[in-house]
Amino acid sequence: MGPARRRLASGQGRLDRVLAELEEDLSRSAAARLVREGLVTLNGRSARPSDTVAEGDVIEYRLPEPEAPLSAEAIPLRVLHDDGAVVVVDKPAGMVVHPAPGHRSGTLVHALLGLGGQWSSVGGTDRPGIVHRLDRETSGLILAARTDAAHLRLAAQLRDRTLSRVYLAVVRGGLTIPDQVLEGPIGRHPRDRTRMAVIPGGRPARTRVRVLERRGAHTLLQCELESGRTHQIRVHLAALGQPVVGDAVYGRRRPHDPDRLMLHAWRLRFRHPTDGREMAFEAPPPADFVAFWEALR
Repeated sequence: MGPARRRLASGQGRLDRVLAELEEDLSRSAAARLVREGLVTLNGRSARPSDTVAEGDVIEYRLPEPEAPLSAEAIPLRVLHDDGAVVVVDKPAGMVVHPAPGHRSGTLVHALLGLGGQWSSVGGTDRPGIVHRLDRETSGLILAARTDAAHLRLAAQLRDRTLSRVYLAVVRGGLTIPDQVLEGPIGRHPRDRTRMAVIPGGRPARTRVRVLERRGAHTLLQCELESGRTHQIRVHLAALGQPVVGDAVYGRRRPHDPDRLMLHAWRLRFRHPTDGREMAFEAPPPADFVAFWEALR
């Protein structure tokens, strides 16, 4: 990261817009990302992209150092679909989705570039094609866009909740209600900015949960996102007192737990951004997920 900068706002409005105006090389989406990553304060306090700035307010922030252009890498990928507009990939656990500090190679983005062809630029230069994210330790289906038009239409489906994402999760403990909707606003943890939490004033979040099977002290859940907040399933289940097995951030990793989250992006359904036809995909959980669950018999 570059050195800290301290500027007085010369205009008013949303924080992400005002910050983008202060830094002419910073897009509004990039400004919003800096705020969400906890790299911006407003009058000495943590902030959200939508916070209102008044003229004369103090904005402090750090900008990332310029990175070298991304290069294609020949990384094997399980590609379920590629039609020149939309690509669906079954991401393995352990793969980071896009470059970040400490991960400048070997990411899904580098693997996508290795497939060749064009990719959407809507997400910025370090996220070509990426429409939505999966955590590093989460396996399963992820959607990418080859064109800006496809990306924007898919992002609109995410916003209006017509793009369906269903996960499998193994949790420690048992839900007493077989089908329920978990609701709780999610935002940055007030004391640990690297974590999310259910907090007053957070962004509304809903996760629909169904019990599929119970084995001893563990339960296999189907979790459908009705919103798309960072770490949403993990945060909601942890708030319920039943964190995802293997989650060292929102739970506690036990001696015999697997070395990754027992969370898998299982099903994906959306309308094709070009012709509107219904698209549906399913990826069976990988061998380590199945082996852990079978060992609980």
